[in-house]
Amino acid sequence: MKTQTKSKKVNKAWLHDHVNDTYVRLAKKDGYRARAAYKLKEIDETFQLIRPGQVVVDLGACPGAWSQYLRRRFAPKVAGVGGAASGELDGTIIALDMLDFEPIDGVTFIQGDFGDDAVLQQLEAALAGRPVDLVVSDMAPNLSGIASTDAARIENLVELAVDFAARHLKRDGALVAKVFHGAAHDPLVQLFRDTFRVVKPVKPKASRDKSSETFLVGMGLKTR
Repeated sequence: MKTQTKSKKVNKAWLHDHVNDTYVRLAKKDGYRARAAYKLKEIDETFQLIRPGQVVVDLGACPGAWSQYLRRRFAPKVAGVGGAASGELDGTIIALDMLDFEPIDGVTFIQGDFGDDAVLQQLEAALAGRPVDLVVSDMAPNLSGIASTDAARIENLVELAVDFAARHLKRDGALVAKVFHGAAHDPLVQLFRDTFRVVKPVKPKASRDKSSETFLVGMGLKTR
């Protein structure tokens, strides 16, 4: 008699949990590309970060759920259930990721590595000198399973996001960045405290309970 391997059991359990996940179902109903949209939605509703007319940079944007949410916030009269994200856009959204994704009306997309100077120059060219109201970063490295290596990779990505925010945000602007509990967590919290006047950690309800991810929200630059 054949028996299931451990990996098959794990995959089957994950698929069962995924299909029955409340936020997966909501994303399908509301037309979002991923359940991650509800993480940004909760953060936005908690801190009132997103308003029409802003300039927003979306880092680690693939598959585009955060950009979709931003798009809807900038066109609230025409956005809604069923994936409606069209109509006149009151605001600017620039999305960046190493992977490509299906275009979103009105969103400028740059494909490339955020750590690459040439890609950063493309992003800065797209801004055309405009100060940024909000940077949102859902960037995450490919994890190796080696704690010290993974901590360094996570720390590097968040440091890049903080550096970009410090140079391009308006004085009262904000940064939302994904971090993970582990060796890199405390140093990154300190980096945020050194950079922003107000720092708030948040774990949205849409983050899976088993996930070590959390988000840091930094509001108001300490210096220019």
